[in-house]
Amino acid sequence: MIVHSFLSALGQLLDRRFRWVLLKGILLTLALLTAALAGLYWLVGWLVGDMLTIPLIGEVGWATDTLSWGAVVLGMVLSVFLMVPVASAMTSLFLDEVAQAVEDRHYPHLPKAESVSFYDGLRDTINFLGVLIAANIAAIFVYLLLPFSTILIFWALNGFLLGREYFTLAAMRRVGRDGARNMRRLHGGKIWLAGTLMAIPLSIPLVNLLIPVLGAATFTHLFHQFRAVEVPGQTSSYR
Repeated sequence: MIVHSFLSALGQLLDRRFRWVLLKGILLTLALLTAALAGLYWLVGWLVGDMLTIPLIGEVGWATDTLSWGAVVLGMVLSVFLMVPVASAMTSLFLDEVAQAVEDRHYPHLPKAESVSFYDGLRDTINFLGVLIAANIAAIFVYLLLPFSTILIFWALNGFLLGREYFTLAAMRRVGRDGARNMRRLHGGKIWLAGTLMAIPLSIPLVNLLIPVLGAATFTHLFHQFRAVEVPGQTSSYR
């Protein structure tokens, strides 16, 4: 079921709507990370001030720029870990377009799904972004304690988060938020496994930027397969 969903999504990867969502997600991610680094530089400079007093040395003016740029370098290092989670969150703003493209090609008999409002989509994206960033920053400390398990922890953590979020986004278009939550409880293991399969390519530069779109398409297929098993012959009754 998971492999079939993934291969179906992979076969549609060159769809024009998929490419447009990918482009928008990457541009928003780069804009957000650039603004965050600029804000970090300004914040450190504001906190330190024009002059910094160092014991036994006195006031020095170069320390402010050094600390500010040091903070930017640290932010760039962190962005290596955060680039994909942030891209995933930004792209989730447009995943309704991916799901609709999948349904137009593979499930054309279904009635039009209930679109998620921009406000609800923005709220979900902000919540998802907060959870992703907090979880991945917290995981950095675990990586330092368990360096030999870093990649496994990364896959398991992001697999759980990606699976949970993307399945919810795919399902709530058809069965609502409560229905999506119930289906997630029922199929939690498979959703986590599918999310982990999505998280594994996150370790591959450039390829990882395709994962948000590919994951959204995969979980759209997965939702329809779960639904077909739960309610055989009832797919035409989706709202």
